[in-house]
Amino acid sequence: MGIELLWSFVAIVAATYVILFGFLKKINEWYYVTMSEKKQNPLPPGHMGWPFIGNMWSFFKASNSQDPDSFIDNLVKRYGRASIYRTHLFGSPSVIVCSQELCRKVLTDDEHFSYGYPSSAIQLGGKKSLYGISNSEHRRLRRLIADPINGHQALALYIGHIEDIVITSLEELATMNRPIKFFNEMKTIALKGIAKVSLGSTQDSSLWSMVKYFTELSPGILSMPINIPGFAFHRALKAKKQLVKLTKDELDERRRKTVAERKKGMMDLLMEVENENGEKLEDEHIIDLLLLILFSGRETVAHNAMWVTIYLHHHPEILQKAKEEQQAIIKRRPSSQKSLTLTEIKEMEYLPKVIDESLRRNYFAFAIFRKVVADVNINGYTIPKGWKVLVWSRAIYMDPNIYSNPKEFLPSRWEKQRFKGGSFFPFGSGSKTCPGADLAKLEISIFLHYFLLNYKLKELNPKAPIKHLHLPRPADDCLARIIKLP
Repeated sequence: MGIELLWSFVAIVAATYVILFGFLKKINEWYYVTMSEKKQNPLPPGHMGWPFIGNMWSFFKASNSQDPDSFIDNLVKRYGRASIYRTHLFGSPSVIVCSQELCRKVLTDDEHFSYGYPSSAIQLGGKKSLYGISNSEHRRLRRLIADPINGHQALALYIGHIEDIVITSLEELATMNRPIKFFNEMKTIALKGIAKVSLGSTQDSSLWSMVKYFTELSPGILSMPINIPGFAFHRALKAKKQLVKLTKDELDERRRKTVAERKKGMMDLLMEVENENGEKLEDEHIIDLLLLILFSGRETVAHNAMWVTIYLHHHPEILQKAKEEQQAIIKRRPSSQKSLTLTEIKEMEYLPKVIDESLRRNYFAFAIFRKVVADVNINGYTIPKGWKVLVWSRAIYMDPNIYSNPKEFLPSRWEKQRFKGGSFFPFGSGSKTCPGADLAKLEISIFLHYFLLNYKLKELNPKAPIKHLHLPRPADDCLARIIKLP
């Protein structure tokens, strides 16, 4: 009798759960569909998931598996190859686009789309960062900062700063008598390199403080924006406050020094920028911009440099070809020249293809976020004002109709094929292309130049599973040894 009663109770609980689950999902679906009934066109196919939570559970489940593409694959199986789907992610009603044409449309249409990163990312980025200002202010600021970040003279100036960090760091790693987590070490090298570029020169203690605070900041970028002790966002806000103080102190120190006393960096160039009325950038603009470049540069450079190094050592013939190109650079230069030049980096032909293939194969962000600023009709569907649009880059890069054998690492594909617009956008596209794209590729190229010539990677777990949240990396963070070549 007791067992029958227990099973009856379990059945009632299960039935209540199923009914409640279905009811709440229908309520959420009804709310958003009804809100859009008066629009000219229907919403894209899809479903909105649970109230508040949306479809985050499905997203996390796929991202924590060895098949992150299953999230999109399930939408395709359920709703067909529409290339546009409605959903609810990161606290917002959203639309996913995953075709070349739609990706290009969203990324280049400033009339209907602005930056749409989650609230946590916007708050941590700062009110005056490129992500926190209007489209018109964004265009004005981009014009002013183009030369200090990506100009020819600026990039040539930054090479020496990056070389100092790369050469010293690789020497230190090669002398360690224990395995290292290569990904973590690359984040440190990348941040120190970008910090040297941004600040010109600073004390080692300040550099290590930045490494510490950016490590605490990173998990909060895509977290729930809950400012309560114990939550990732709270820790990230505290770290951001310390980073602002460090940068402000460096800015004040710069102003106390004469030009001759400074080792010039990006901060100095930004301090000198003037608009058409002779007005200089506000300190808040400079600080938020530098911190954005430091954070995004750390993530981008570390992630791509790690994956390029791993892929090269998994493909000896590609490694040899890349190495021969770097050796040829050394042979061509005069004996009096000891360092890389911007001309030499721009003359590299094969290494940029290797870098691009790594960016395609293990892109550091699963999507680019945009926000709809005015109702827009796409492919016969309405995307309402205020909704987010996620340009799902991974769906493009893993599409066999665009990239043959997409799971293979094939730098040669960039020699033989011309790809249409909307097929490759690792740094965004249109007016909102990442301003530090050239700088990031510069640092990656310098690191690979010295690594290929002088070192090799010995992974301890070459078949380690891959973690995909929030960016793809080996589960052991690439536990390895750095070995100096004879």
